[in-house]
Amino acid sequence: MSGGEAAAIVSSEPFADRLAALVEERRSQICLGLDPDPESLSREGAGAAGGAPAAAAAAGVAATCRRLIAAAGPACVAVKLQLACFERLGAAGWGALESTASVAREAGLLVIADGKRGDVPITAAAYGQALVGETATPWGPVRGLGADAFTANPLLGADAMEPLIDAAAAAGAGLFALVRTTNPGAGELQDQPSGSPLHERLAAIVAAEADRLAGSTGLSGMGAVVGATAPELIGRLRELMPRAIFLIPGVGAQGGRAQDLGPAFGPGAAAALVSVSRGIAADPDPAAAAERLRTEVWDASGA
Repeated sequence: MSGGEAAAIVSSEPFADRLAALVEERRSQICLGLDPDPESLSREGAGAAGGAPAAAAAAGVAATCRRLIAAAGPACVAVKLQLACFERLGAAGWGALESTASVAREAGLLVIADGKRGDVPITAAAYGQALVGETATPWGPVRGLGADAFTANPLLGADAMEPLIDAAAAAGAGLFALVRTTNPGAGELQDQPSGSPLHERLAAIVAAEADRLAGSTGLSGMGAVVGATAPELIGRLRELMPRAIFLIPGVGAQGGRAQDLGPAFGPGAAAALVSVSRGIAADPDPAAAAERLRTEVWDASGA
């Protein structure tokens, strides 16, 4: 097996099919973004643990994420865990990450690991093992996070993407490659025409690999991160990636609007996930916010 020769954790069905079933069941395309900020935790609200600061902060992060999943989860189909927000707490943070992923699975949600990984092939293979596979050792296999999908940075080129795609294919997982991001400076590189804009060339890489992670519905788990903050590009990117599932951040706090996302859903209701973090987590009533967004996006999808 390419991509590091590690054994895979195989799912019974492709990510695209698991997502399609959940979208139909819950009539939702909302992904709950969890970007916990340890600095904002209160001792009382987090139920702070004693002992070292890292352990106490990680316990608070896990408790906060658990409450958000309980409140908003019924209106969602997935959670997107921002890995850096957990990893900055060291080993305790990774424990909180694993705990949060487990809570999300118990709530029936798909787990997306958002680390935007990308490196030379041998390191990319290790990232695949860590996120969706397992690592062979003389003492037996060591399982990774077991995410349903993960984000990746394709800027190192096709050879660096290969081990990540291999890992996703072996595990029945999805992969969302960065194509057009939400940050204000994204256009400085991604939208500049030099023959064709970078975002279109990245889209071509995604489209070329659609068969590798295809499901039975025609959609592919070889997906793309496409920001809601540049809605004028969504239609063109959908033309270039007709089978890719879009992961769409940027609705709400970053200025994107649900009503502008219709073209993303051209192939069907499960063709895009709308990831919302602050718009749910910072709302006084996360459950109501998630349900409101669920309705807005469902209507925009034309389902």
